[in-house]
Amino acid sequence: MSQSEPGQDEQGQGRASQAEPGQAMSQSEPGQDEQGQGRASQGEPSQGPGATERVRPVDVARGAVTAPDGLLLVDKDLGITSHDVVSRVRRLAATRKVGHAGTLDPMATGLLTVGVGKATRLLNYLVGADKTYEATIRLGVGTDTEDAHGQVTQVVAPDQVDLARLQAAAAQLTGQISQVPSSFSAIKVNGVRAYDLARSGQEVELEARQVTIHSFDLGQVNSTSASYPGWGQVPVVDVKVQVSCSSGTYIRALARDFGLSLQTVAHLTTLRRTQVGPFKVSDARTLSGWSAQVSQDAEGANPKGLALTPLPLVLRQAFNWLVLDPGQVKDVRQGKFLPRQLEENVQVAKAPVNAKQKVLAALDMQGEAVALLKRQGKHLRPVLVFAGA
Repeated sequence: MSQSEPGQDEQGQGRASQAEPGQAMSQSEPGQDEQGQGRASQGEPSQGPGATERVRPVDVARGAVTAPDGLLLVDKDLGITSHDVVSRVRRLAATRKVGHAGTLDPMATGLLTVGVGKATRLLNYLVGADKTYEATIRLGVGTDTEDAHGQVTQVVAPDQVDLARLQAAAAQLTGQISQVPSSFSAIKVNGVRAYDLARSGQEVELEARQVTIHSFDLGQVNSTSASYPGWGQVPVVDVKVQVSCSSGTYIRALARDFGLSLQTVAHLTTLRRTQVGPFKVSDARTLSGWSAQVSQDAEGANPKGLALTPLPLVLRQAFNWLVLDPGQVKDVRQGKFLPRQLEENVQVAKAPVNAKQKVLAALDMQGEAVALLKRQGKHLRPVLVFAGA
């Protein structure tokens, strides 16, 4: 069966659909459960499939004024969907023009990058950034969804799983690897989501894809036992890991393959995203935290609204960038190409998210966002232009 996945650009990177007012980003991010599967309790591995129920997201304050254009870093709570976050940010920002780059399913916590206003147009380019996760892999139990929400399909007691073997298995899965995505994924097969086919009992065969695991570090290892309906008490080994990877990596599939390399089975029980490109969860707030900021702001004499990372700063953090003179700004806003010689003055970001796509950010001499430019032959072509103030 042929496969297709929406939101692929010419480099094969996943991209989010451009947000329109009243719409959230619909593109799902590989590495999480795109359809709201697995729900493991934060910090403690799940003791059975579907252990954590969906929860109602917190109520949040409404911004006193419409938020400026920018990026909001949200530390997503356990049990809520990424769309829940978008709906709450619309209230916090006092605007419906909100979207996100890269879905986190209910079982996952951590960093969700949310665009507001003009920054929603930027999300197509942020979704391809490298990402870092903290996760717990449970060795000894396999599930159909490869996470804690699925039904147990196999139990294979982990045998002689010492640190040396664990390190060797992680090393085998580091670098550029060929990975078969989970059959319970959002990839389309003949126009139908793979997870819909899998749920209906059909066998799903997905083609392997090349992904890059930049690092696969081991943390705490705990040999214990867990009870599963129909299987009783079974021996398991829980391994905490930290993974830095390219966009397109399925962490559930990585957990599955980690188990197979150790001659056992495995599934993912916790997942937390800690970094997306240059953006870190340590700089994020929960919805409750952002609500408190908006409430405090509203009490002031001159409310400024939700305290987003301003769009120009996002550009300087996430892209290599350059400054244009007024004539060049006018040319770009008229859709004209610029000479590539301007790259001689480019400023290098610490972790540019689109290095492979050769996309640069352009700002004017006042530091305001102008455009994204892409190398094309001897020119720089505008691919995204922000309207002037």
